Amino acid sequence: MNSNNFFSELKRRNVVLMTGLYLVGAWLIVQVASTVLPMFGAPEWLPRSIVVLLVIGFIPALVLSWAFELTPQGLKRDEEVPPEQSIAPQTGRRMNRLIIAVLVLALCYFAVDKFVFAPGRNTLPNGAPSAVSAKSIAVLPFENLSEEKANAFFTEGVQDEILTDLSKIADLKVISRTSVMQYKKGTPRNLREIGQQLGVAHVVEGSVQRAANQVRVIAQLIDARTDAHLWAQTYDRDLADVFAIQSEIAKAIADQLQAKISPAEKSAIENEVDESGDCITT
Repeated sequence: MNSNNFFSELKRRNVVLMTGLYLVGAWLIVQVASTVLPMFGAPEWLPRSIVVLLVIGFIPALVLSWAFELTPQGLKRDEEVPPEQSIAPQTGRRMNRLIIAVLVLALCYFAVDKFVFAPGRNTLPNGAPSAVSAKSIAVLPFENLSEEKANAFFTEGVQDEILTDLSKIADLKVISRTSVMQYKKGTPRNLREIGQQLGVAHVVEGSVQRAANQVRVIAQLIDARTDAHLWAQTYDRDLADVFAIQSEIAKAIADQLQAKISPAEKSAIENEVDESGDCITT
């Protein structure tokens, strides 16, 4: 079969039309998925998985188009359909109309995206980033529940260490301490608004209570988009174990967010150095 005959056969079997229809349809699916799924808090891997599945399905779709023909009785191998009974030309015309319909849908999508979705993405409160990463997080100031108000500095130190540990993980976007200190306890918190103002998907809040040589730390991870609790834990330990508590909280939060932690990052989180220079390892 020479090249001219081969191309003619591709056209007769509607392989060329199938290629165009599949590519246009797959492109539209990817565009809609990348716009709509993040609005519903879908995980980041879902749009990528859709792209991978569409790429995997491309070759099988062309093979099926080459080997089979759609007849009134269903799919049949092309060799089993006599030329006088073939409805490939009618199928080709239907595919042409379908391609036009998909292109019209694509134009409608562009219009909706430009005039409906785009303004919302570009006008978030206080200049927050338009695209909020699912692995973005803010560690809000912890509440001091100790009877001695002087322990407020100790409470701030616990928050600082958790924030610092999380910031060592490159896969996470962690908001700076300066930005979160405006949300100190004492004023009502609206976590959805805080998440929008800081441009994060998650927030960590908690409390610290210290009595003699004992310390209780309560930490909770909240989805700022839905106000749903994702994780919470209470730690009752000796004061000497405070570094271990902070590291455990940071690792637990990273696990909840499915963050990738390199061996070097894990080592940096697990090893804390106290003021005397001694290393306390969890």
